[in-house]
Amino acid sequence: MNYRQLGTSDLRISPIGFGCMSLKVDQPENERIIHDALEYGINYFDTADLYDKGLNETLLGKAFKGIRDKVILATKVGNQWRADGSGFDWNPHKEYILTSVEESLRRLQTDYIDLYQLHGGTIEDPIDETIEAFELLKKQGKIRYYGISSIRPNVIREYVNRSNIVSVMMQYSLLDRRPEESCLPLLQQHGIGVLARGSVASGLLVNKPAKNYLNYNAEQVQEAAVTIKNISGEKRSAAQTAIQFVLENPAITSAVVGIRTLEQLKDAVETLSVDELTDSEMEELRRSVDGNYYEQHR
Repeated sequence: MNYRQLGTSDLRISPIGFGCMSLKVDQPENERIIHDALEYGINYFDTADLYDKGLNETLLGKAFKGIRDKVILATKVGNQWRADGSGFDWNPHKEYILTSVEESLRRLQTDYIDLYQLHGGTIEDPIDETIEAFELLKKQGKIRYYGISSIRPNVIREYVNRSNIVSVMMQYSLLDRRPEESCLPLLQQHGIGVLARGSVASGLLVNKPAKNYLNYNAEQVQEAAVTIKNISGEKRSAAQTAIQFVLENPAITSAVVGIRTLEQLKDAVETLSVDELTDSEMEELRRSVDGNYYEQHR
């Protein structure tokens, strides 16, 4: 597998990342799926303290016990569960981040996190305070690098200008080309890696019945899905075509794919070995649905 440098960091990650949110905590084959992913060459595993109230991190901590040096672990912070478990609230404050990292380290059974990401963000946040927390954790050796997970152009710009983020995770697919307008060019210009999630648009580009999605109606979603199916043919699966569309953008470092089964894992990994999309196929995909734009948080 040809690994890619994540932004200005020294992290070299697989172009297919493992989105761990899809794993069910009570699924007995989880550890096998994770270890098979490593055997296939996937080394980037992405989780968050929010997922299953921390149990997703605990799952990974157990799976990587004794082989921590073989993986690049990424987790996220910023969403604080309420004491009664009824939901969570946004908390980007320094004190909360410094407390939360200790819990993530404990659950992940490690003394450092490779990539610690702010799990959201608004323009009203105390951004400098948030950055201070991440910089302190770097200095303490508890995290190697930090980034943000955001789809808000105004928030992304602030972190590009004011921090040392090495990555931004954002949603990007044939049905969500909003990042193409300003975010992807900006991040590429500054050498910041992009971790793309949502490559198959919640399954709408693969096997889910068409429905309204973002600014697209069901008919437009169906048109995009049919185009992907026709282009895929015998050469590749629909999911592989959707993921290849994402990876074709030079700003994208890795497509972080939600994986829950061995079949999904195999299909995702084989994206890198099946026939690549041709220029004409890429053009056909782009023509199948009009590009969209961020309407808020610009």
